[in-house]
Amino acid sequence: MRRLQKPGDIDFVPAGVDGSWEDDADCQILRLSFRPSLLEQVAEELGRDAAKIELIPQLQLRDARIEAIGWAIKADLEADRPSNPLYIDLLANALAVRLIEIASDGRLQTEGSSAPGMSTRQLRVLIEFIEANLDQRLHLADLATVAGVSVTRLKTLFRNSTGTPVHQYVIRRRTEYARALIATTTMPASEVALAAGFAHQSHMASTMLRILGQTPGEIARPSR
Repeated sequence: MRRLQKPGDIDFVPAGVDGSWEDDADCQILRLSFRPSLLEQVAEELGRDAAKIELIPQLQLRDARIEAIGWAIKADLEADRPSNPLYIDLLANALAVRLIEIASDGRLQTEGSSAPGMSTRQLRVLIEFIEANLDQRLHLADLATVAGVSVTRLKTLFRNSTGTPVHQYVIRRRTEYARALIATTTMPASEVALAAGFAHQSHMASTMLRILGQTPGEIARPSR
């Protein structure tokens, strides 16, 4: 086929399907791929049999959700600082869920669609784990294991319990912890950044400005 490509056009090519194309002019394409095992894992968490999900190649697919995921990943790739692994895990998970929805003609009810919040014990154990590991690279799968639920269910249960997506919660707690260290200790800002789980000092500063509306220098005690 011959076509005019427009921003937002999506080509979906399932694993194992051969394909080739030739561009008439310079263009920029964002190519996303993930392991089939991720799709199988998400399908299982949604109560679906991955072997019965028929993924059909589609060219120039228009889908607002996949496009939004693509733009988010593009922005992350172009960012000056490393991404939060939790954020990338969530994007990959969301992409897998959306592909399963498309294969099911949008008729998909996840196990978390009417789920209550986490139990008091689950939430306490999970929050204690997050607090004890703020300086580590936390992954969604690790948090799901601590809570004793699937990754897909964790996202729904945590949001229902706290009103906040889990990756945003972790970022805010890192920011608040860093603010406390800056205000109450004489630790250099570079050490504070590492202790709070930020990639580097500028990463911490930009996150503080975005979330708190303050820079580390403004937070520091006047006497310092």
